[in-house]
Amino acid sequence: QVQVVESGGGLVQPGGSLRLSCAASGFTTDYYAIGWFRQVPGKEREGVSCVRSSDASTYYADSVKGRFTISRDNTKNTVYLQMNSLKPEDTGVYYCAATTNAVEALWAWWDYDYWGQGTQVTVSS
Repeated sequence: QVQVVESGGGLVQPGGSLRLSCAASGFTTDYYAIGWFRQVPGKEREGVSCVRSSDASTYYADSVKGRFTISRDNTKNTVYLQMNSLKPEDTGVYYCAATTNAVEALWAWWDYDYWGQGTQVTVSS
């Protein structure tokens, strides 16, 4: 049974850092891509950062480039999102999701099959 479990959210002041973790298990083969998506009330879910397994190519939303870094520890089947220089507009529920489909756009959240429960990130003073 596939499981995707996030952790690491919380409350942080502007300019601070957080690291989110995503443990993915139960896949019979390696997933095609895995990534982080953000949901803010009243807005469409958006791709924040994703990585493709085959070639480790990555995607970053323009709003997080230079501040967020996605990384993967294959030995632990865990993906991390290091978030630095956080801003209030980074606030939201962050979901980790994986797909076994060969998606064309890593940020296309609707093509991802397996989702975690989400973790709240709040950036506020």
